[in-house]
Amino acid sequence: MKIFLDTANVAHIREAARWGVLDGVTTNPTLVAKEKRPFHEAVREICGIVDGPVSAETVSLEATAIVAEGRVLAKIHDRVVVKVPIMKEGLAATRALAAEGIRVNMTLVFSPAQVLLAAKAGAAFISPFVGRLDDIGQQGMEMVEQSLEILRNYDFAAELIVASVRSTLHVAQAAALGAHIATVPFAVLEQMVRHPLTDIGIEKFLADARSIPPAGA
Repeated sequence: MKIFLDTANVAHIREAARWGVLDGVTTNPTLVAKEKRPFHEAVREICGIVDGPVSAETVSLEATAIVAEGRVLAKIHDRVVVKVPIMKEGLAATRALAAEGIRVNMTLVFSPAQVLLAAKAGAAFISPFVGRLDDIGQQGMEMVEQSLEILRNYDFAAELIVASVRSTLHVAQAAALGAHIATVPFAVLEQMVRHPLTDIGIEKFLADARSIPPAGA
C-alpha cells in the first residue's frame, strides 16, 4: 500500500520523504490555509520534494469553472492531481478533465455508490473519508471494503485513497483490506514508526553496548 501525507506543511513533507516511505501528498484548502502562504507556491514546492502524485483541490461549483481551474492547477507541475468533490458538476468536470489526460482525485466520498460513479466518470483516484464516517456511527472500513470490491468487479483503473485517517489502526485496516493508498496526517505517520516495545528494546541494546569492554581492555 502506498503512503501519502495529508498536509501542506513543507517541513513535515521533507521529513517524511527523508525516511524513504513517502509516495505522495494530498492537500485541501483547509490544510493550505493553515500554512498562510500562496496556494500555487505551496503546491509547486511540494511537487519539488515528493516523487509522486500531489493533490490540489478545486473550489469551483460549476463544471465549466472546475475544468478551467483544474487546467490551471495541472500546469503547476506534472505531478499535480486535480482534486474535485463528488457532486453532479464534479462528475461532469472529472469526465472532461480525464478526457484531456488530467488526473483527478475525487474527494469527499462517503459511500460505495459514490465510488462507483467516480470510477465511471474517469477519476484516477477516489478518496473515501473513513474517519468522518466513524464519527457519525457508520463503519468507514466497511465502506472501503465494499468499494474495493466494486473496483475489482469491473476492473476500474481508479486507485482508492483511504482518507480522513485518524489512527494507525485505520492504516493497518486499510492495508489488510488491500487499499491502494492511505493518506495520513504527519502525527499518525510518526505513530506508525513507534512502539513501546521497540523503545524498550533499543534502550536495552544501548545499555548492553555500553557495558561491552573496549578492545584491548
